[in-house]
Amino acid sequence: MFRDLLIIIALVVAMRVAFLTQPIQGDDIYYLAGAQYAQTNPLHPHQASYLFHGRMVSMSGHPHPPLNAFVLAGLLVLFGEVREVPFHAVYGLFSLMAALGMYFLARRFCGLPLIATLLFCVVPAFVVNGNSFESDLPFLAFWMLGMALFVEALERERVSWLAAASLPLALAGLAAYQSVVAIPILWFMIGRRRPVWWLAYLVALTPALILVLYQVMESTGGKAPPLAVTAGYFKEYGLQQLALKVRNAKALMGHLGWMVFPLLPILAFGSKWLLVGLLWAFFEWNPLYLVGVVASIGVLMQDSRKYGWWPHVFFAASLVLFFAGSARYLLPMAAPIVLMVVSKLEARPVWLYAGFACNLILGLALAFTNYQHWAGYRSFVSAHRAEIAGSRVWVNGEFARYYAEAIGALPLERGQAVRPGDMVLTSELGFPLPLTVGGGQLVEVAKLDIVPTLPLRLIGLGARSGYSDAGAGVLPFDIRGAAVDRVRLERVIERKPTLSYVPMGAPEAEQHILSGTYQLEDGKSRWMSRQARLILQPKQEVHEISATVYVPAMAKARKVWVEWNGVRVAELTIAKDGLYTVSAKGVKTGVEQGVLTVECDAVFAVPGDSRELGVVLIEAGLR
Repeated sequence: MFRDLLIIIALVVAMRVAFLTQPIQGDDIYYLAGAQYAQTNPLHPHQASYLFHGRMVSMSGHPHPPLNAFVLAGLLVLFGEVREVPFHAVYGLFSLMAALGMYFLARRFCGLPLIATLLFCVVPAFVVNGNSFESDLPFLAFWMLGMALFVEALERERVSWLAAASLPLALAGLAAYQSVVAIPILWFMIGRRRPVWWLAYLVALTPALILVLYQVMESTGGKAPPLAVTAGYFKEYGLQQLALKVRNAKALMGHLGWMVFPLLPILAFGSKWLLVGLLWAFFEWNPLYLVGVVASIGVLMQDSRKYGWWPHVFFAASLVLFFAGSARYLLPMAAPIVLMVVSKLEARPVWLYAGFACNLILGLALAFTNYQHWAGYRSFVSAHRAEIAGSRVWVNGEFARYYAEAIGALPLERGQAVRPGDMVLTSELGFPLPLTVGGGQLVEVAKLDIVPTLPLRLIGLGARSGYSDAGAGVLPFDIRGAAVDRVRLERVIERKPTLSYVPMGAPEAEQHILSGTYQLEDGKSRWMSRQARLILQPKQEVHEISATVYVPAMAKARKVWVEWNGVRVAELTIAKDGLYTVSAKGVKTGVEQGVLTVECDAVFAVPGDSRELGVVLIEAGLR
């Protein structure tokens, strides 16, 4: 056993040491926001607020409880600032904990615990996501330790082992809401034991009890329970729509088959029923996806009673709970899948070692590609540090934020105007927001195409990978050589207004819009929020001021008015949906440039669209 443990530890340490300088990535910035807030409110890190896709949100609605924020908060206290190398070194301990939990489970369930653990350690999502500061690996670590200790308690029939299992199960509950899926799995395991051990049933409830306590503690002072806030965001962003759930299911079917190199489950569980997987070509014909689906069907067809129906219960829960179809969601399923494959192929270990080698190569290649992607943002900001630190810079896009904000840049808010003299750092991949430049013009200062060395893509412009999010496709990863992202730094230069009247579809409209409108639709109109502001150049001393808007049936606005340089000049009451013009004649505007404001009294939002919507603006200005 000692030799096995040395080999496992050596593998995990080698994988993590190779990526100690991994840049801050993905959702890391949100967890770090909670950790930074915890420096002033250490018991409630998830009461932090931060900008998410241009909107201020409360972290209490985050889909993970606060364990990960606590860990990062402790590291900030210890090191004084965010430092990649020591932070990743500490997070590597979670990988070791998960691997050790797997080893002791494997000793109970199969005859080749070493190769089973090695296969677990090279699951691609384990290799890649273990290099982030997201909650996936802390959750997996405590999930695996809790499962291993609980199984040991059942085998030894010892209360002391049950007590030991309760701590990691509690921490798993504090790391992820999906920790409650452990309860039916453990109950199935207990149910196979005779006589019935009622205390074990109670201990298995630990994750749920911790989550209830978390809801109660966060609800003090009249605050809403975190799950209620989460449910509100899910409804607001439309995250439980049927289309998203179907896409989630399709992506997870492909990811499941790639947890162990897919040829192994196909070889282990081969039968004519695997041909059913070919029917999934209706959704996606790509061989990378189909081979994963075929392997998934092989796994899901197996009897997993000895594991408490672990893979089946967790996969069913994943279809219900999740919406983005990310590969990392299935990490808690890796253990039973590996154990089932190893148990079936124990007589042919050469295949197991071959599968280990294939997944190790694939996992490291994907992790290296991921490293180069995120390092692109770090190097771009470093190369333009002087410009960013010396100007007011707005970051437009979630993926380029951390390193720019660390030296003074600010995240762009939805509907915000950017003024002449400001700079904008934009990531094309990172969900950039439509913006207005306050009557100015964007001039490119620098640009970088981020192109990793290997033609593998976890995410990327034009990539159809659903590794992180199935929004662009359902492939476990994509193979293409194009840029994963394009980053550009632009400066806003002043440009004088030329129009006195602005149809929204006019080529010059953008340079006259100061704030409050969204992208052009149908070539002639733009949704506006509560208030849209235009900068105009009067042609004479006196004008008729007017604005034409369309009020859809779903709009909440019942009044629309216009102002010139802050003075209300006309108002109109809306009786029903339709096209309206609000206008005022004989307004003394003077001949100097000024600001026309079109405003309505109410806004609304639709599921899946985070914009504040007022009415549709068609044209406005001075006649």
